[in-house]
Amino acid sequence: MTYQDFAALAYLFSAVLFILSLKGLSSPATARRGNMYGIVGMALAIAVTLANPAVKNYWVIIAGVAIGGAVGVIVALRIAMTAMPQLVAMLHSLVGLAAVFVAKSAFYAPQNYGIVNAAGKIYTGNLVEMFLGDAIGAITFSGSLIAFGKLQGLIGSAPVRFKGQHALNALLGAAIVGMGAYFIVQHGAATFWIVTAISLMLGVTLIIPIGGADMPVIVSMLNSYSGWAAAGIGFTLNNNLLIITGALVGSSGAILSYIMCKAMNRSFWNVLFGGFGTGDSAAPSAAAQAQQRGANVGSVDDAAFLMTQAKDVIFVPGYGMAVSQAQHAVREMAELLHKQGVRVRYAIHPVAGRMPGHMNVLLADANVPYDQVFEMDTINNDFSNCDVAFVIGANDVTNPAAKNPQSPIYGMPILEVERSRSVIFCKRSLGSGYAGVDNELFYKSNTMMLLGDAKNTAESLVRAFKGGH
Repeated sequence: MTYQDFAALAYLFSAVLFILSLKGLSSPATARRGNMYGIVGMALAIAVTLANPAVKNYWVIIAGVAIGGAVGVIVALRIAMTAMPQLVAMLHSLVGLAAVFVAKSAFYAPQNYGIVNAAGKIYTGNLVEMFLGDAIGAITFSGSLIAFGKLQGLIGSAPVRFKGQHALNALLGAAIVGMGAYFIVQHGAATFWIVTAISLMLGVTLIIPIGGADMPVIVSMLNSYSGWAAAGIGFTLNNNLLIITGALVGSSGAILSYIMCKAMNRSFWNVLFGGFGTGDSAAPSAAAQAQQRGANVGSVDDAAFLMTQAKDVIFVPGYGMAVSQAQHAVREMAELLHKQGVRVRYAIHPVAGRMPGHMNVLLADANVPYDQVFEMDTINNDFSNCDVAFVIGANDVTNPAAKNPQSPIYGMPILEVERSRSVIFCKRSLGSGYAGVDNELFYKSNTMMLLGDAKNTAESLVRAFKGGH
């Protein structure tokens, strides 16, 4: 068997493992196994690639792997779960940048990639692939950096809009297509760099008008972009596995974006070119005004009494739980209630947190049983028969204002916790959430606010359940 035959077989096996990995990641119960499939598939792909007889110098590769691996290990060990969306956005930017570098390398040294004809010219098909990989990669890179900045709070989460913004995006898109066509015909290096520059600009102008509330969709959309960029470069490199892997990431990211948009009852184009939101929290004056509107502020003892007297409690986690790392204390609360005969469940909104699956990961980290975790469509009708809905920092996804045609979040499906007999809302203040919209749930007659850090409050409730104040 020649190396080419062996590599083709090994790449095929890796592709199967990647597909199984995606399938495993579709459920919390199989996510760990899915991750393992992906790790094994990638390790096999790397090993087969390094075994290629065409590799002449391993030292540069070893140095790159060592540096990148060291950075990856350090980041993985130090990254907080609350910063996971930012990390994902940053990783997407690196994929986009890699696509740009490979495209430039292939253009300047096409003979090393076997993409030149007898006359020494790059094949037209490879030029098209090069252009697509470069353009999509550049958009992914700059767009992901903007998403990172918004999620990290470096540039603010509010949408940045200006007159003629949509026209500018359309003009930049047309310029990319036009310059790309000219590059394919003329093979000009200057034109190729102009395509890169315009694509970098478009990545910025596409993402800056997106508000914080739409970040879960943007993260999954950029994930899709990075996949298509990788697939385009796979064609340039004549690497079937990279083509398959990029297509898997691109298509799964696109499907996830659609699911996120559906969960928010918004069109993809509305998210891409619209956006809403003004920040993570309201100004102090808004909080003071909210207090004057008569929110019922309770104590830990009041909450403990309500919950221990209940027969059915539904926990609704949100970004506030992630910020305070309260998932372990919440799981302990749930276990104590369960031992007292209380039915305990968790309700997850598809866009709770700042990236798809954020809450599922946190609950899995706390070893919450998978059979207690339910998605919005499955559990929403059960709130009307629930004794207590305990909300931990899930602001926008529980806001009844979504039913008001005058509200900026009108039409967004929510977890209808207000239908419960009692609602206990654990939050630092009465400030608005990431969408910048005041939560009407705070002022409902059946809502009791527990103001304070989610972790400290949950730990205080645990002590109260145990009888030690």
